[in-house]
Amino acid sequence: MTQVAEPKSARVVVADDQTVVREGIVMLLGLLPGIEVVGAAGDGEEAVALVAGLAPDVVLMDLRMPRCDGVEATRRIRAEHPGTQVVVLTTFADDESLFPALAAGARGYLTKDAGGDEIVRAVHSVLSGDAGLSPGIQRRLLERLSEAERGPAAPSEPLDGLTARETEVLLLIAEGLSNPEIARRLHVSTATVKTHINNLFTKTRLKDRAQAVRYAYAKGLVRPPAG
Repeated sequence: MTQVAEPKSARVVVADDQTVVREGIVMLLGLLPGIEVVGAAGDGEEAVALVAGLAPDVVLMDLRMPRCDGVEATRRIRAEHPGTQVVVLTTFADDESLFPALAAGARGYLTKDAGGDEIVRAVHSVLSGDAGLSPGIQRRLLERLSEAERGPAAPSEPLDGLTARETEVLLLIAEGLSNPEIARRLHVSTATVKTHINNLFTKTRLKDRAQAVRYAYAKGLVRPPAG
């Protein structure tokens, strides 16, 4: 009688700078079917080193870590070790961390309140070539892409050294949106909006929002209303 081989377990590295959280995730994964934890890292540098030495199938990657954050670690792992997939597992579900992580090559994104079954599905989804995104994250990604299609196009070349996000904030200032309104539009905190505004004011040598509006018109980023 021919015996059917059991599916191979996914070899996983866990990266999280908080010891209690990291050990808790490792303990949870140890109870899940189809998962074998082969290493644990306390920061992004250690995660990259473990991937080089262990060649795991998947890294469950925290984003906010010292020395090398999860986004940069993801970028390096995907560039240097394309056989290893990355699933972001983080406390924060804000777009400031979500989109850079996906742009860096993460194939999955889960918050740390995800259940064991959800983690297993995400791990095996990315290994089969699919995206391991939770339904809520998928919805937010589609919303963000839809907003990007509706919004005004940013200039293809950097303007006075502004980043794409700083230019986006400038355009929203020109629309007359307040900081809380910009925060809601971009799905970020008001403090993050203030940081972007301070940065763009410094780079463009602007002093206030009125000057920012005039600057946006002068640079052709927005057009006066017709009529």
